[in-house]
Amino acid sequence: MNANRAQQILESSKDIEVKHNGASIWIQNVNSQEGTARVYPRENPDQEMTVHVQELQES
Repeated sequence: MNANRAQQILESSKDIEVKHNGASIWIQNVNSQEGTARVYPRENPDQEMTVHVQELQES
């Protein structure tokens, strides 16, 4: 995925499933300049992490 698509998903009113390493996640914010996103697993909001947007897959 690219940073632009990650931002579109973040801003969407729809529930678009995104996965990171096979786990379903929520995108919290996107840093387009760095090409990263702050995400957390849907089942564990306390487990925030920063990942490269290229590692994200839209389901």
